[in-house]
Amino acid sequence: MFKKTTVGFLKALQKNNNRDWFEANKHRYESEVREPALAYIEAMSPHLSKISDSFIASPKKVGGSLMRVYRDVRFSKDKTPYKTNIGIQFRHTAGKDVHAPGFYMHIEPAEVFLAAGIWQPDSQTLQNMRMHIDENRAEWKKICKALEKNGFALQGQSLKRPPRGYSDDHPFIEDLKRKDFIAVQNLDAGTVSQADFVASTAKLFAKSKPLVKFICEANDLDF
Repeated sequence: MFKKTTVGFLKALQKNNNRDWFEANKHRYESEVREPALAYIEAMSPHLSKISDSFIASPKKVGGSLMRVYRDVRFSKDKTPYKTNIGIQFRHTAGKDVHAPGFYMHIEPAEVFLAAGIWQPDSQTLQNMRMHIDENRAEWKKICKALEKNGFALQGQSLKRPPRGYSDDHPFIEDLKRKDFIAVQNLDAGTVSQADFVASTAKLFAKSKPLVKFICEANDLDF
């Protein structure tokens, strides 16, 4: 699985984010980053199926759960060609991109975290979520309390004003203003290379299940 050298490679890439260095060290990327990441994805598959059969753990080199290392620099001022983190998304079977409901693992030298939920969904999905929260207030409150108890925090962007149709004094107005519904838990970077990393992160994903299930129900998706 992940090794101590995995984070070491990412640190080196941060200092040498150019094509010449990457090509000269591509064998290290393969052995220290991509191969361990694909092994993690494969090992997570049976754990994920216990949570739900509607999420994909695909250990393919291209087009699977592992996000590509190459950055899209077309519209960015930052022209460095490579991502200096490992991004893994176990997305819903109905999803086509990173905006689908799912579970996410992020590994970089300065920050390791896992997350669950939905990031920057379209306006209809947001509308469905807001309506579902409004109509199921007790359930939403229970989910939020359980997430907090288990070490998660809801993060992401929010509207400055209440969305149309909701008043300032709504008991969940701050949640209704959200543009992302992502529960995040930070991890110690040292845990990445530990033998129980798959099991420990699988347990955390399982604890975030009620949020992801709620999102799926709001949008008539199987769970």
